Amino acid sequence: MLEQIFTITFFTAFLTATVRMAIPLLYAGLGEVFLERTGILNIGMEGVMLGGAFFSFAGVYYSDSLVIGLICGMLGGWAVSAIHGFLTIKLGQNQSVSGIALNIFMLGVTSFLYKLMTSGQAYQQIETLPNIEIPILSKLPLIGNAFFNQDILTYILYLLIIVITIFYKKSAQGLAFTAIGEHPRAADAAGIPVYKYQWIAIAVNGILGGIAGASLVLVQLGKFSENMISGRGYIALAAVILGRYTPFGMFGAALIFGGANALQIRLQAMGVALPSQALAMLPYVITLIALLLSAKKKSEPESLGVPYIRGSR
Repeated sequence: MLEQIFTITFFTAFLTATVRMAIPLLYAGLGEVFLERTGILNIGMEGVMLGGAFFSFAGVYYSDSLVIGLICGMLGGWAVSAIHGFLTIKLGQNQSVSGIALNIFMLGVTSFLYKLMTSGQAYQQIETLPNIEIPILSKLPLIGNAFFNQDILTYILYLLIIVITIFYKKSAQGLAFTAIGEHPRAADAAGIPVYKYQWIAIAVNGILGGIAGASLVLVQLGKFSENMISGRGYIALAAVILGRYTPFGMFGAALIFGGANALQIRLQAMGVALPSQALAMLPYVITLIALLLSAKKKSEPESLGVPYIRGSR
């Protein structure tokens, strides 16, 4: 068994699976970083991703176009996030309750719509996005196939991480988003349109969360199933916390969680003498351990989770 594990072949396959498993977490995590920087917590990322997954599947199912499917997934995620925005920005409701309600709501809605769409047929398969091999880079030992023989959504993600990092560090708008999350009242007094920026963040959160769900359908599975997100939205939230609310930090955290998921799949495939349920727990156990280790490192925005109501004290 150990001889099979400690080989270049195993580590190459493991790292490739790690990146593949981490991509949905990274898209959802980026969207959540953007939103939480403005002080809004969206526990409903599970519902946002589920909306993106279902509507991307429906888009391809009816149009036979992966591009239309991706657009539908983005719009589906945006619509779910917009509901959260209406409840928390417009009405000033509790952000945690709103997010949990969205998760439960979207689980029921997508299951119902899927059964209507497929007329009760249990299995519907669609085509998936092909991998695009980058010359030279894809031939690098160990990391080449994992990072540079991927689909177009993965390469777009690499670019987004860099762009969002530069946006927060170098642009006035990025500093304004950060200021809103730290002290919205002071930001408002300084002339920053707090509500406008929060709605922009809601849109980014929904679109990226929608792509996260769509990537499961359009890249990994080629099908939709009920509750297919299976806790990935919560793990994305954990990656944001562990990554200290920064794009690159979240990238590293998502790779850890993706690696845990990939490891349990590889170990099951190798026939490790452990119950399958114990191996399936591995990603979530590592998530809890990582959160415990980072518990004393507080880095969240000062006003995270507190609705901003102009004129209130």
